[in-house]
Amino acid sequence: MRTGKHTIPPKSSAVDARFAALARMGEIVFHARDAAVIWGITNVNTLHTILSRYARAGLLFRLQNGLYSIKPHHALDPLLIGSKAIHGFCYVSTETVLSRAGIIQQQVLRVTLVSSVSRQFRLAGHNFRSRRLRDIYLFNETGIERAGSVRIASSLRAIADMLHFNPRYHFDASAHIDWSEVNRIQKDVGYVITRNKNI
Repeated sequence: MRTGKHTIPPKSSAVDARFAALARMGEIVFHARDAAVIWGITNVNTLHTILSRYARAGLLFRLQNGLYSIKPHHALDPLLIGSKAIHGFCYVSTETVLSRAGIIQQQVLRVTLVSSVSRQFRLAGHNFRSRRLRDIYLFNETGIERAGSVRIASSLRAIADMLHFNPRYHFDASAHIDWSEVNRIQKDVGYVITRNKNI
């Protein structure tokens, strides 16, 4: 709300209560609809007004339409940004995990995720790619770990995922991969079993 050239700040008691509710839920990046549920707001116009007011006051940071953060863009983990932008079950896998584990040597310029949608996008200065995986495989959490609000595939699950998407994919550190464990994950998830690529 503005009076002349000045913005009237939100009432501190209401702000404190709402941000305390976010903190209890562990939400750093959240969708407007999530805030509505957490704050118990049913009126869309009221929600929009509150979020806009908080953003103008520097209490929230808008990442894109309907997606907000309690931290500025540069202070956010890009894995968290990508996971929240998908707004559905997803996990970090394939090239991002393989590169970090040293299994592939190529430079990976985008965060790669697996979800129920195929999508490429840019957000908060980062590039993202989501590969679509059938629900029967997607919701099988074998080899998937949690780091805060982000699900991340183990290196072996990431290998299994990549071979599902591209059976001819080349792994630079193939000789150091435990293929029996990869096969175990493939079997547990329901993927086609891959023959040891070192043979």
